[in-house]
Amino acid sequence: MTQIDTKHFLCRVEDGIATVFLDRPERKNPLTFESYGELRDWFRDLHYDDTVKAVVFASNGGNFSSGGDVHDIIGPLTKMSMKELLAFTRMTGDLVKAIVNCGKPVIAAIDGICVGAGAIIAMASDLRIATPEAKTAFLFTRVGLAGCDMGACAILPRIIGQGRAAELLYTGRSMSAEEGAAWGFHNKLVAASDLEAEAHALAERIAAGPNFGNMMTKTMLAQEWSMSIEQAIEAEAQAQAICMQTADFERAYHAFVNKEKPVFEGD
Repeated sequence: MTQIDTKHFLCRVEDGIATVFLDRPERKNPLTFESYGELRDWFRDLHYDDTVKAVVFASNGGNFSSGGDVHDIIGPLTKMSMKELLAFTRMTGDLVKAIVNCGKPVIAAIDGICVGAGAIIAMASDLRIATPEAKTAFLFTRVGLAGCDMGACAILPRIIGQGRAAELLYTGRSMSAEEGAAWGFHNKLVAASDLEAEAHALAERIAAGPNFGNMMTKTMLAQEWSMSIEQAIEAEAQAQAICMQTADFERAYHAFVNKEKPVFEGD
């Protein structure tokens, strides 16, 4: 296991799986200006890191994240100029873009409180595993803001549907774990004691697949939102033709012929 040198969140990498989590459990893991920025930069750089094949964004101390810190973020925001505020909101949006464009499947392992920007990080992840105790809230209207934060009005309806997303974004109420599972926000509910193991098992299963193909899948899932069906079919034709040039595609063929399980190497 390798511990990555980060200052404002914790990160370790083992067997191609990166595990990241916020490390202020006594405050339910709020985000700060510094952790926003460092997470954004780390996910941006991840696109060029072939040693990491999948990411688990984990909970810590029974909670995922309480969102932006009231004292470290919300208080100072009330004193900023419009130019400073826009720089901040663009920076937080850049974190979502970095997660979406990092080229690696990201699994959110959600326990306890998952609200505000924490809920956005979970939303921006590719897959979400949660405990029955998970409570997810996009609570921006409850602090006098709009529900349209960090891409929520674009991404959340695509996961749970327009009407359900509208209710959560207008009211800021908590979505229970059971609702999240029924609505498709959570892929699976597991006991808190099994959360990290289940998330890593899923990450390992994905990481054992063709990593170039996984990157292409993630890319297409993001890019095809704004495509017509005709454009999407053509884009997928080109993406698949590229994947057919990889050594992993040839490995899978030979393994099938020899009645063996393919061992992918990511090239």
